[in-house]
Amino acid sequence: MFSTRTRRVQTIPRAAKPEKRHNEVMSSTFSLQLSHVLRTVLNAANLSTVLGLLLAVAGRSHLRGGGNGLVLAEHYLLPLPQRGAFTVGNVVLFPGGTLDELQQRYPEVLTHEAAHAWQYAACLGLPFLPLYALASGWSWLRTGDPASANVFERAANLTRGGYVEHPRTNAGFAQAAAALGLRRTNRG
Repeated sequence: MFSTRTRRVQTIPRAAKPEKRHNEVMSSTFSLQLSHVLRTVLNAANLSTVLGLLLAVAGRSHLRGGGNGLVLAEHYLLPLPQRGAFTVGNVVLFPGGTLDELQQRYPEVLTHEAAHAWQYAACLGLPFLPLYALASGWSWLRTGDPASANVFERAANLTRGGYVEHPRTNAGFAQAAAALGLRRTNRG
């Protein structure tokens, strides 16, 4: 009456239409390129990329395209700042070295620096510089390190940029108080 045999049913997946798959790829590629064009235009208009290029020329950097609208300024020779890389507008400067050398230690450093290029656009260009300085000062007061609690570095992902996160211990406040000769007193 009842059979105990089971029957296997093989399902064959439908092939996706090649045109649709191609259009989806083209659409995502176009939107990605469009966003980089937008960042490039914004940072040129707000003069931050112009400042970055002036710094690169002053630092006798070797310039090359970095993709995604970024300009790489390698072998930057001016003494400040002392970082593996820093960004001004859409220009990523590499003091004394190259992107390839830095990526050996920090593979995602260009992603970190690209985030800073977006931050220049969001801050309307040059206002980013004093805002970054304030964020670095606050970070130093909180952690004893200019990057660990810096809102811009945290948003760009500290570890991608090669930073080590320090705990918030108010180390800078303590150092400043000691330098000023201020002491805490316990009130009972």
